[in-house]
Amino acid sequence: MKKFPILSLIIVFITTASFTLFQTKPWNVPADKAKVTNPVKADATSNAAGKVLWGQHCASCHGKAGLGDGSKAAQLETTPPDFSKAAVQGQSDGALFFKTSEGRGDMPSFKKKIPDQEDIWNLVNYMRSFKK
Repeated sequence: MKKFPILSLIIVFITTASFTLFQTKPWNVPADKAKVTNPVKADATSNAAGKVLWGQHCASCHGKAGLGDGSKAAQLETTPPDFSKAAVQGQSDGALFFKTSEGRGDMPSFKKKIPDQEDIWNLVNYMRSFKK
C-alpha cells in the first residue's frame, strides 16, 4: 500500500514530462518540401478563396484572425500557433503547404479534405495576411 503513492507520483511525472516534450517538439519539414515555391499568385482572388477555406477548416482551432484562439483550441493537446508571429510568418510557403497537407498530432491532414492543391496554396496566401 505504501508503494501506491510513489507509483502514482511516477506516473504523473512521466505523463507531464511526455506532454511537455510533445508540446515543444519542433515540426521539421523536409528540405525539398520547404523549398517548393507557391505557384499561386497572392492576389485578392487567392486571398478571398483562402479566407473562405480558413473559415471552413482552420478558424475553429487557429481562430478567425489566426491567433491560435479558436473555439476548439482549448480542447487540443498542443496549442495552435499564432500566425501573426515571426515563427510562423518566417516559414517558407512550401513549409506551410506541407504542414497543412500532411498534418501532425492535433493538426489533421488536409490533403483529402482539400484535395485541390491550388486551394491549399490559397490558404497559404491567406495565412500571410495575418502578418503584423
